[in-house]
Amino acid sequence: MVHPLNAEGSNPFEIAAKAADQIREKSGIQTHDIALTLGSGWAKAADLIGETVSEIPGSEIIGFSKPAVVGHVGTIRSIRLPNGKFALVIGARTHFYENHGVRAVVHSVRTAAAAGAKTMILTNGAGGIKPQWQGGAAVLISDHINLTASSPLEGANFVDLTDLYSKRLRDLAREVDPTLDEGVYVQFRGPHYETPAEVQMAKAIGGHIVGMSTALEAIAAREAGMEILGLSLITNLAAGIQTTPLSHAEVIEAGKNAESRISALVAQIVSKI
Repeated sequence: MVHPLNAEGSNPFEIAAKAADQIREKSGIQTHDIALTLGSGWAKAADLIGETVSEIPGSEIIGFSKPAVVGHVGTIRSIRLPNGKFALVIGARTHFYENHGVRAVVHSVRTAAAAGAKTMILTNGAGGIKPQWQGGAAVLISDHINLTASSPLEGANFVDLTDLYSKRLRDLAREVDPTLDEGVYVQFRGPHYETPAEVQMAKAIGGHIVGMSTALEAIAAREAGMEILGLSLITNLAAGIQTTPLSHAEVIEAGKNAESRISALVAQIVSKI
């Protein structure tokens, strides 16, 4: 079955606009001011940032599909923040390794932009290269290295990524928690975990965090003119840094253990934006 975003003659921005219209119709919210993609371990933040006024299964919105990963929720929530603004919380994330194409990966970001969001918070669960980041550490993303060999940009579309991850928002996050460290996120294609040699390569080229999401979404968010904050939950030390074998069960467990702490962090950050 051909994904609607990859159908012949399809326009990904028109589909995102249609998805945003469907969210408006189903939620009753005309404009969302901020959007959050909540990855492994971060989902409970949606319960803390405000009052949920609408929750829609992602499969009911054009271009979205059920999540392929255990530990991810598949809903799209509209939340009224204490300041009266609205947040769009996206639990229906599509990963590049699902082979639906890069348009599907960034569809949630483009939909959020079409829904009115000016700020995009991207979160993930990832492996850490710095030994001091034990499982459960929350780390700000300062920059990224995209090793997927793909881009959400099409044609001669030259978007500047110099300050992709907003320093203003990182500084704001540190007002909430001055101990927050930061690092460069390296997106691999996945779904296999990185080899120890690949982790050493990531380290050699300036990376500190390894994962399978976020970079492509951030590029699309910048194309759409949004300000971006990236946060990684270090669920484990990366292969070769950690001496024991990696497992998805370990990722889920680390996410559960850190859930209340990191969710409260996101809620406090959102309250300042």
